[in-house]
Amino acid sequence: MASILRLAVLGDPIAHSRSPAIHNAAMAHLGIEGSYVARRVEGGALSGVIGELRDGSLDGVNVTMPLKREAAAVSDVLTEEASASGSVNTIRMRSDVVEGHSTDVVASARAFFDVRFNPSAPILVLGAGGAAAAAVVGAAGRELYISARDIQRASALAERIDGGAGVVPFGVGVSGALLVNATPLGKDGTSLPEAVIMTASGVIDLAYGDDETTTVAGAHAAGLPFIDGVEFLVLQAAASFEWWTGVTAPVEVMVQAARNA
Repeated sequence: MASILRLAVLGDPIAHSRSPAIHNAAMAHLGIEGSYVARRVEGGALSGVIGELRDGSLDGVNVTMPLKREAAAVSDVLTEEASASGSVNTIRMRSDVVEGHSTDVVASARAFFDVRFNPSAPILVLGAGGAAAAAVVGAAGRELYISARDIQRASALAERIDGGAGVVPFGVGVSGALLVNATPLGKDGTSLPEAVIMTASGVIDLAYGDDETTTVAGAHAAGLPFIDGVEFLVLQAAASFEWWTGVTAPVEVMVQAARNA
């Protein structure tokens, strides 16, 4: 680990990111000298930042939209998680090699086995984009179902999974499933179909905003255990932090920082 860590999150837009607050709180708590900043980087411009990793100006970066697929393309090597999901959200230099990783996959796997949830419950992932793909990879070995408004995209994602996955029509629930919302629904007053929550045994909502999402409100009303989008963001951040530093992340400190950001 570098004596002074220089980290950043890249994307466009990026000013809203809670990641600087999360990581700077972790470093301060652990007495690690360093900084984590948000930088606006447009699609197609990531290679310049990779140059900063190669020359030592940066030690690691997170990337968000619209850069995740581009990040995979500019990495020299991909971790197993990144290769399986087809996207990268975390990059580091090791032995003059740019390594691309998906801590979205790591966070998903950790969330699925959280003590709040039934470890044998089937998993129903809503969505067919990059976030859904990461969740599906993280669900390896579990009974898995995918549901999206575009059933062809859902089917294509299911076909990528070793052992396969079931595809169910959007809006149809799976009895006893751990529901993973990997769509924007639930933000800004939009709602998931009632049936998918009412048949669930727990909820993981990847969407978050300044207020509680309607998905989390629905889980509250149904008395279901849940992980909200802010907590999931911290799980992803903690996995990135540990990958960069080799130090166990102070998750509770990071959650508090995220909620106060």
